[in-house]
Amino acid sequence: MALQQQQVDEDEHVYTLDEALTALGFGKFQYLVLGYAGLGSMVDAVEVMILSFIGPAVKSQWGLSSTQETLITTVVFTGMLIGAYFWGILADNYGRRKSLLIVAIVTTVSAFLSSFSPNYISLLILRMLVGTGLGGGPVYGSWFLEFVPSRNRGMWMVIYSTFWTIGTILEALLAMIIMPRLGWRWLLALSSIPSFAALLLYIFTVESPRYLCAEGRISDAHDILRKIAVVNQTKLAPGMLVSDQVTELDEEEELLRPRANKIFNFKTGLSSSLMLLSPQLLRITLLMWVVYFGNSFAYYGIILLTSQFSAGENRCFSVSLRVKNDTSLYTDVFITSLAELPGLLISAVVVEKVGRKYSMALMYILGSLFLFPLVVPQNEALTTALLFGARIWFIGTFTLAGVYCPEIYPTSVRSTGCGVASAVGRIAGMVSPIVAVQLVRGCHQMAAIILFEVVVILSAISVLLFPVETKGRELVDHVSL
Repeated sequence: MALQQQQVDEDEHVYTLDEALTALGFGKFQYLVLGYAGLGSMVDAVEVMILSFIGPAVKSQWGLSSTQETLITTVVFTGMLIGAYFWGILADNYGRRKSLLIVAIVTTVSAFLSSFSPNYISLLILRMLVGTGLGGGPVYGSWFLEFVPSRNRGMWMVIYSTFWTIGTILEALLAMIIMPRLGWRWLLALSSIPSFAALLLYIFTVESPRYLCAEGRISDAHDILRKIAVVNQTKLAPGMLVSDQVTELDEEEELLRPRANKIFNFKTGLSSSLMLLSPQLLRITLLMWVVYFGNSFAYYGIILLTSQFSAGENRCFSVSLRVKNDTSLYTDVFITSLAELPGLLISAVVVEKVGRKYSMALMYILGSLFLFPLVVPQNEALTTALLFGARIWFIGTFTLAGVYCPEIYPTSVRSTGCGVASAVGRIAGMVSPIVAVQLVRGCHQMAAIILFEVVVILSAISVLLFPVETKGRELVDHVSL
């Protein structure tokens, strides 16, 4: 009789996915997920950083104009714009895991083939396909986030972001070694190795249990939780797994809060996209677009400014300000890439202590202070130091936005929301070359830097207008009216 009563009690006991993940803890399983998601982030970083090096090299070899050189960067971000939107919808409607596979295939094949480009047009086409694959970067972040317990979730997302920085530093080192000796084709080919690794290791991935719960596949989600328990050498609590996290507009916090109500389960990409503009999510979505635009505009702009100031091609610099050096590009890009390490360390500290919103706002302000002296040409050492300082804070805003965005959106539209926001950021990546390259080369450095400052300040204001802080909050699965 006692055993029967115990069985009844266990059957009646229910727990949510967040409670299950908290009980299982962050263990070996999550470290493996972090490793694969981080590899995907490294792929993104490597293929973006390479733009700083292949543009000048291809321009010199093929006799391209400055506009044609800029277009090499622009087509990559155009592809990322398309991919970010498409992969997000695919991940929300057909699963994170399927999206990861297609992203890996597209990126790997096009990245490797681009090293064999016979002419300028084929290079543009293949690099645009690379960009389309890179647009799947937010899917890696969403996938990893959905395995992480809510406690210290922000810190783990910052740690995930360190893989991007590792990718940028390794790519700068690789360029320093390969470019002077073997040229840009070998750099493209060797830089595709992380993509191949992501494709080969895909067979070890599993579907996100949170996505499975959101789709009503509770049994499949429970199977994944049992696997996590085995790998982590912990025990899954007896009882029944439920998914009842629904969000609605809260009067006090003006954010979507849990409530059992009418649930909209969107199955098409159009409805998922339109949901981002629903009354419950409209404010969040528009502000997120401004933040992602500002982050990409500032971050990629600094990378390109480093390339331009190091190349010695700006006719507006006086000879006394700098001496052109063939290796200065690789050295300066490498030095400024190292700035991301302290930026990530600071982010890891403040994300759980100060929170997401105020940390981002403060970092925007500090980054703008480092950029401002560049309204007039400075000597090479000071220029590198200022760009180093600015990059510390802008990698921080980039990282914390990557934590905040998937936390604020419910599971049913998380990848779509982050993907569309990332797509808006890619538009900024397309605009950045015009500002950082064309304006600086055209003797309009002051106008370029002022424009950067305006965008950064608008981003800081947008962060402060977000309706709620997500630190320590549980993730939600659905949106309701």
